[in-house]
Amino acid sequence: MKIDDMILVSIDDHVIEPADLFEKHMPARYRDQAPKFERQADGIDNWVFQGEVMGTVGLGAVASWPREEWGFEAVGHADMRPGCYDFHERVRDMNANGVLASINFPTAAGFAGAWLAGMADRALSAAAVSAYNDWQIDELAGSYPGRFIPMGILPLWDTDACVLELERIAAKGCTTVSFPETPYANNLPGFYGDHWDAVLEAAERLQIVLSMHIGGAFNLLRRPEGAHMDQLIILSAQLSGVAATDLITSGSFKKFPELKVALSEGGIGWVPFLLDRMDRHMTNHSWTHLDIGAPLATDIWRKNFLGCFITEPSNLRLVDRMGVDTVAWECDYPHSDSTWPKSPELLMVELENAGITDDVINKITWQNACRFYRFDPFQHTTREQATVGALRALATDVDTSTTSKAQYRERYAAHQA
Repeated sequence: MKIDDMILVSIDDHVIEPADLFEKHMPARYRDQAPKFERQADGIDNWVFQGEVMGTVGLGAVASWPREEWGFEAVGHADMRPGCYDFHERVRDMNANGVLASINFPTAAGFAGAWLAGMADRALSAAAVSAYNDWQIDELAGSYPGRFIPMGILPLWDTDACVLELERIAAKGCTTVSFPETPYANNLPGFYGDHWDAVLEAAERLQIVLSMHIGGAFNLLRRPEGAHMDQLIILSAQLSGVAATDLITSGSFKKFPELKVALSEGGIGWVPFLLDRMDRHMTNHSWTHLDIGAPLATDIWRKNFLGCFITEPSNLRLVDRMGVDTVAWECDYPHSDSTWPKSPELLMVELENAGITDDVINKITWQNACRFYRFDPFQHTTREQATVGALRALATDVDTSTTSKAQYRERYAAHQA
């Protein structure tokens, strides 16, 4: 397959929320209490809600920055490539990378929306959660049909409220929500027991995918004194294996056999090992009488899960072990792990080196994602216009060169003036 003929759908990107999000979508009676976007004197931007502050960590907005400027310090919109927070510019950046469509996880809302959902005034928090969802569905996805798969968040403190919000956004066409990968790492009940049953039942019934992004499980790690941040960055992806183990061994798929779960940014390298381990466990430790609803964990993985990867030069050779229908690609724009703006080139090298056939390439780059999320990639764009080559032809004026924070600040100030 030629690179220009590829079709790319990313199941994990990130959005830096625009300053006017809640001004536009919060109910009028709550608007004066809505999350407020505040710019500090030093140019750093924060969201303030119910007395709590949420900023944007620099490592989550590094697109175009030289690597020596990467870091965990807080930043503002002025420091960033406009495609981070301006979805009109985001589409141009997607075109430059040959990406047809993407799912965008929240930033200011917190992992799985937990920041918005964790405030004391729950009526106000519920309104903010719904406002965020309306922005994703009506404004982000609605402004560019066929380019964004909208992602919802939930009022996690109340399972009945979660069900109502799932039903509301499903009626608006939303097919996925961000959900904590290990809720107990964030002071919420885990999947053992029946606490989440109503939510899982609703997600199954409404065919809404639970997209579980790495990050929420960080609290499970007891990090040694003196450990570098590199340790956490490297280990973070492996925590997706904890989430998969919890879901399978808790019997969640026995109770809800059609439930769909996507594990985002966790990579796929841990999957073959975990499946081998769990499959043997089902026979070797039969004395525990564990009933997961299927003979083997592999059966559940292939029916209920979607794993995603950014770059996997070794593990793409094991796609057959996982199941060719269970693997999907992600870009991760504008995070530090992203391969933008050379995703097609880097991805094709790995696919070819792994001996992946054209049919399986299509599964990995777009078909699996579109099936799992019930997204028709050609409803608004013809197949001929959905390719890497066709999209890049629309973006010949997009500058993808390395650009410093200082340069972005200069441009931002000039634009504001």
